[in-house]
Amino acid sequence: MYASFFGFLEKPFNIIPNPAYLYPSSKHRMAITYLQYGLSENIGFILLTGEIGIGKTTLVRHMLADLNAKIEVAVLFNTNFAAEDLVKYVLREFEVEPAGSDKSANMDKLNSFLIHSYSRGKRPLLIIDEAQNLSLEALEEVRMLSNLQTDRDSLLQIMLIGQPELRMRIRDPRLAQLAQRIAVSYHLSPLSADETKEYIRHRLRSAGSLRDDIFTSEAMDLVHAKSKGIPRTINILCDAALVYAYADEVPTVDQHLMKQTIEDREEEGVVRDGAVWVDPEAVSGNGSGNAKGSQEAMNRIFSLESRVAEIAVQLNWQLSEMQARLDEGKDGVVQKLTELLSHERKKSDKLLMKFSHYRLKSRKMSGEHREIAGSITQEAKTDTAETGENYFPASSHEQHEDDVHVHPVPRTGFFRRLLGRA
Repeated sequence: MYASFFGFLEKPFNIIPNPAYLYPSSKHRMAITYLQYGLSENIGFILLTGEIGIGKTTLVRHMLADLNAKIEVAVLFNTNFAAEDLVKYVLREFEVEPAGSDKSANMDKLNSFLIHSYSRGKRPLLIIDEAQNLSLEALEEVRMLSNLQTDRDSLLQIMLIGQPELRMRIRDPRLAQLAQRIAVSYHLSPLSADETKEYIRHRLRSAGSLRDDIFTSEAMDLVHAKSKGIPRTINILCDAALVYAYADEVPTVDQHLMKQTIEDREEEGVVRDGAVWVDPEAVSGNGSGNAKGSQEAMNRIFSLESRVAEIAVQLNWQLSEMQARLDEGKDGVVQKLTELLSHERKKSDKLLMKFSHYRLKSRKMSGEHREIAGSITQEAKTDTAETGENYFPASSHEQHEDDVHVHPVPRTGFFRRLLGRA
């Protein structure tokens, strides 16, 4: 809508996670370093936490885009399930058909899959998003998965991603064993005021903008004050402000326009103190039925938008996984064809060597035969000279129309000697 007005290639403040738009703040770079270390060292448990909308999913997707092709990734988005169903959902994400609801049989299938992957040089990675929603029993089941290992290596790496309360849950004494196994942990903090400004400019540049003054410094200060440095809230406020600017046909978002945007978003129940929220009990104004109905309708709209964004994230993950596996499959086919070609070339080389050997041997034998024939011819000529008989007529067989006449061959001394040789 406003993209062409401001000269964007696309909307710069879409709330759907997009690794191409990741702003590499010092906090994000540190988080990536921690996560990459955990993955490279094959550490069993990795923990990443942060506020809602801080950019955890975007960061992880960015990191996975650069992962080694040997790492097989499965992602659990929906964590609202019973503890005994965990292994079944894990199998499905690894594209292994579970054995119904039999927990023991499913654990055996998962163990077989992990061993097979290990034998092929693969490293399965399980990512559990929104892990703060897991029950204590489910978190204990997650811990049990880490028991699947060889004498030296973990067969399954697990990355837990969640909101800050996940850390509080893991501190529960009943999850002490799980807490002890988390070797790499990082909490992603909100952006500072300066980082918020640079984040906004970074998103504008990533969308193709050639201008750095679309948002005034004062407007960006207001964005940071309201968003508390949470990227998703920054995106919502900046996107709404650009819509207002487009509607008013003004090329710049100043503090007055941004202030109006923030006030409207607050009234609609979209943002409060940095968080994006939907309050089902919200009733604005004088409490009239129209105001209440309008507020409820707005809440439903934003609830649907949040659900759509969640589904989009899941689809993006799945598409990324399918593309990675497709590329891996192509590489496997190319490798197989290369191996077959190499094998056929070796067979061809062996056949050529044998042919060359036989040809040399044939030539050698032909030379010996010519020598024998020459010797025989010379002896025959000698006998002919001695006896006066010609043993080499112009044709030993004279073909006529109705019959064949064969000249008899006398058994003289020469032929007796020849027969003696035989």
